[in-house]
Amino acid sequence: MTDKNLSIINSKKGLEVLLHQKRLNVKRAIRNVKYEKRLEKLQEEMLIMQQWVANKDKKVVILFEGRDAAGKGGAIRRIIQHLPPRDIRVVALPKPNQTEIGQWYFQRYINQLPNNGEIVFFDRSWYNRAIVEPVNGFCTRKDYEVFMDQVNEFEKMIQDSGIYLLKLYFSITKKEQERRFKDIISSPVKKWKYSDVDRKALSLWDQYTTYKEFMFEKTQKHTPWKVIKANRKTDARINALEYILKSIPYEVKDVERIRHKSIHSILND
Repeated sequence: MTDKNLSIINSKKGLEVLLHQKRLNVKRAIRNVKYEKRLEKLQEEMLIMQQWVANKDKKVVILFEGRDAAGKGGAIRRIIQHLPPRDIRVVALPKPNQTEIGQWYFQRYINQLPNNGEIVFFDRSWYNRAIVEPVNGFCTRKDYEVFMDQVNEFEKMIQDSGIYLLKLYFSITKKEQERRFKDIISSPVKKWKYSDVDRKALSLWDQYTTYKEFMFEKTQKHTPWKVIKANRKTDARINALEYILKSIPYEVKDVERIRHKSIHSILND
């Protein structure tokens, strides 16, 4: 063990992490402490970015997409942890009601777009119609095709109106999704998350993959997708934060603080 890692373990944070472990694992404790420190730095920078958005009356939309149990919600919670709640919103819309079913598909999402000085985080978005809905039979083939024909121009209109738009896709393997589902089912405080759609997700894995790949092919005309490898949640959260901070041209940006630094490289520092 290096002197630096020994110092980390002997710190207050290091001892707290060790004491909370069910099984003593010094390497994991060091990793967790370094992750928390990296996360804290990026959260500080996120607050600087948010203040620029608020003070300059900017508008930001960030979409979080991915398979069920990919860690989208957890990533959003870490990203907004220290942001003032009045200047941000997290949007996780339920299935449409009868009125919304009769509306233009994008209408209820337009109603959630940011006001001046606001950041809106979509925990799933209009891209439900690109993957989840057609795979599960929640929309017709025509509905799907109309969406795919319109989504690029819809996003162009959003950006032309002065809104910064980012699209993140959290990617996990089938084995990892299965493991996370088992964890959710066995947890008294998580099992409420396990929906009918989740129950069919593994058996429909290949169909999801087909629609996902077509979505990537057809919906990057004006806004590219950022794929976040999410098998390890800590890496995914760090990479998502770094991407957001790099993509928004706020002032004054601490480039050194947000330069890409994976957890694996941090462990070797």
